Amino acid sequence: MGEEMINPSRKGNHSFLTSFFLIFLFSSLQFQLSTSVKVEDFKKCTDAAFCNRLLGTRDEGYYIDPASVQFSGPSVTARLLNKAKGTDVTLTMKAYKGFVRLLVNEDASKKRFEVPGVLMHDLGSREAIWSKKAQTAQSLLLQLEDAEMQLQYSPFQIGISIKGKPVMSFNGRQMFNFEHLRQKQEGDPEGWWEETFKGHVDSKPRGPEAISFDLEFPDTQHVYGLPEHATSLSLNPTVDLADNATSEPYRLYNLDVFEYAPESPFGLYGSIPFLWAQKLGVAVGAFWLNAAEMYVDVGKTEEGTFTNWVAESGILDLFLLLGPTPAKVSEQYAQITGATALPQYFALGYHQCRWNYRDEADVRQVDAGFDAYDIPYDVIWLDIEHTDGKRYFTWDKSLFPDPVKLQEDVASHGRKVVTIIDPHIKRDPGYYIYQEAEQNHYFVRDKDGKDFDGWCWPGSSSYLDMLNPEVRAWWAQQFALSKYKGSTPNLYVWNDMNEPSVFTGPEITMQKDNLHWREVEHRNLHNLYGALFHQGTAEGLIERGKAVYGSDADRPFVLSRAFFAGTQRVGPIWTGDNCADWKHLRVSLPMIMSVGIAGLPFNGADVGGFFGNPDAELQTRWNQVATFYPFFRGHAHLDAKRREPWLFGEDATRRIRDAIRARYVLLPYIYTLFRHANTTGLPVMRPLWYEFPEVEATHGVDDEFMLGPALLVSPVLEEGAESRAVFLPGKGPWYSARTGEPVKPDAGGALTVPVTMDSVPSYLRGGHIMPLRERARRSTAAARKDPYTLLVALDSEGQASGDLYLDDGSSFAYKRGLFAHRLFSFKDGMLSNQELPGNPSPPRYSTDLVIERIIIVGLGHPAKSFSVKEVGTGKVLQTGAGPVVQEAGVPELALVIRKPELPVTGDWSIQLSVTA
Repeated sequence: MGEEMINPSRKGNHSFLTSFFLIFLFSSLQFQLSTSVKVEDFKKCTDAAFCNRLLGTRDEGYYIDPASVQFSGPSVTARLLNKAKGTDVTLTMKAYKGFVRLLVNEDASKKRFEVPGVLMHDLGSREAIWSKKAQTAQSLLLQLEDAEMQLQYSPFQIGISIKGKPVMSFNGRQMFNFEHLRQKQEGDPEGWWEETFKGHVDSKPRGPEAISFDLEFPDTQHVYGLPEHATSLSLNPTVDLADNATSEPYRLYNLDVFEYAPESPFGLYGSIPFLWAQKLGVAVGAFWLNAAEMYVDVGKTEEGTFTNWVAESGILDLFLLLGPTPAKVSEQYAQITGATALPQYFALGYHQCRWNYRDEADVRQVDAGFDAYDIPYDVIWLDIEHTDGKRYFTWDKSLFPDPVKLQEDVASHGRKVVTIIDPHIKRDPGYYIYQEAEQNHYFVRDKDGKDFDGWCWPGSSSYLDMLNPEVRAWWAQQFALSKYKGSTPNLYVWNDMNEPSVFTGPEITMQKDNLHWREVEHRNLHNLYGALFHQGTAEGLIERGKAVYGSDADRPFVLSRAFFAGTQRVGPIWTGDNCADWKHLRVSLPMIMSVGIAGLPFNGADVGGFFGNPDAELQTRWNQVATFYPFFRGHAHLDAKRREPWLFGEDATRRIRDAIRARYVLLPYIYTLFRHANTTGLPVMRPLWYEFPEVEATHGVDDEFMLGPALLVSPVLEEGAESRAVFLPGKGPWYSARTGEPVKPDAGGALTVPVTMDSVPSYLRGGHIMPLRERARRSTAAARKDPYTLLVALDSEGQASGDLYLDDGSSFAYKRGLFAHRLFSFKDGMLSNQELPGNPSPPRYSTDLVIERIIIVGLGHPAKSFSVKEVGTGKVLQTGAGPVVQEAGVPELALVIRKPELPVTGDWSIQLSVTA
């Protein structure tokens, strides 16, 4: 085939567009984005020349030169050619323990951008050696553990099998294309060297440099991931069997999209080019390390699922994760890009935010309101109006005359303050941040080499070049208490608008031909920009913590809207500007789970919806769902009505209080889940298929979820609902989290339960032990000395296990081994507590906290009498005769051991004897 190929699925009209849409400017130089997303302001595949050229385009002209195949340690290299195109690039196939890396790049004289800072520094320690099983003039067969990889030379393609069963193929549909760098020629096709969208001209000085490929997953009907999109967890097809478009492809391009539409492949605020494929018996993944604009088509047949990927620039750096279990895929991805940063304990509590709390009196009134209504919370947030004219690191002294005293007062209640700091810097010579950055040439430049001037909240703004490590280091220094006047160690940070958002730019973002450090075009790193800004901010808080607390510092808390692969090592994100409606409540579940399985579990959605005014029912239901979000924050737009939890009537206040209190009861369990995320990459909020991959019916479910391995939640997501269809997979047993009674679904795992406004259908999974804290407190700090409860849900064999992670909850001392990770197990009536195998015993972190109660469900009948003895000494800890007296809030069919006073960090075993 020749150079000018036709895309059969998307034949775009590339005539220059002259219309230009500008968001209306209102008073105080603020853009009031009060209407739903205007899709015409954002590109479709046919509007992007590279996507229109390559997505869905086949080319069988690529082949491997057999004489060029070479082995060197973990790598196999070969020349990959296409004579018709004049392409001559290098293919490298690198073996690691559990995954394979495919690299395609031009020679060193044609420098293409390679994404920095995402891969783990110790990746080389996981390298493995290929075993060559067969080599002919047509192909090469390699083995890596249980996987085999076959490289076919002509036409070029790669197939991967695990234990003899095909799981992935690369270029099986011959959609690989690599646009090599070249000199401009007269008569080159339109869109190669310049294109226009909505009046914005992209000069494209390097010409066409896009890459595309296809990946197939045989016998697989469900693929997941590729966040961020407001759509179902199992990705819907975008093309039919003939590659004709049935919708837009999934786009990955970080954008400021307000009031985004549910059920859309539209790209949102963050991008992680990581795809899961799940079928019975095996889970695999694919991660493309590329930060340029990207589109992915998904197609499904009876034989499996096929995907077609295209990015505007960069290189092919593709990791194929071999699983074969969901937990293994998560672990492999964490080995590549890193596991989740362990958050401070307070960060897992409830956060109260709106745009904007007006002044110090308003903040104090809200803080007092939570106490008056006996509702716990941990963090109050200040949006852009707290600053002096949107100059970040400043305060409007007419509204916040004494911010230090304000933070100290909030801290006296065990709570924190968060302020917003965005990447747009007001172009004001009298503003010290702008002055220093301008003098040191720290800003992104336009194509002509001048500091880029875009428009955002402050008006005329410049944007820091976060690709430059010197700029990130300088930015981090700005968070020192001596520089950020009015800040205290009790203040943390929120990075918004960091896609970056530019109100006057193409698609409300920055021009692609803007220039970064070392003359790198913005197009190459657009999806990385927000993550770099996030990273620089977090480093600033770490440095501040070292100055205040010493080498163990203070774990940073920085919320970001934009994200990329590796963001999990920095901090949490949220799903952006959603709406106060039931559709956005429902879509929050697959959105959060999609981001979570893509390696970024610390995320959540604005409770109640950012835009609009939820009624009492929606606000209540949203809080009941968000109890289980990894990140739990209420937030609202400037024009939305106030919606503190006590503003929706007495009944709603009680229910919202119950939902937030339930969150605090669950915190020991949730913090332990985050420790697993921190060590192995496991998600916190999980799809059902993650825990039950062998149950095929779970693979398409996204309106229920697991919180860790032990708790299934089937939230009420419909207005006016009187019943809820519930799916309980696996063999069970399952228990009602409210009553402790065994739940008996039909043979397929289905049942329907009646619901009221107080109902939050949730179920304990037999065989698991959950650590809880049940005392009602105003904040996590107030509960630091509280004892624990163990909730033991027995399996069909009368057994259960679970764990509890403890440390100081705030510093990095855990990295020096100052933690305890306790393993609880129940078998043959004996409950034991010991340090997790592999950890020092006794643990280096100890506490005098105790187990206050043990609740056991699954005995099958009420206990008439019981006794608890300490194993070894025979000491009787507790007895009970006659019908066991129940306590308020305790499951009815449960045995409660009260005040055993067992040490949390000490080894012990107790024997339970029960008389029915």
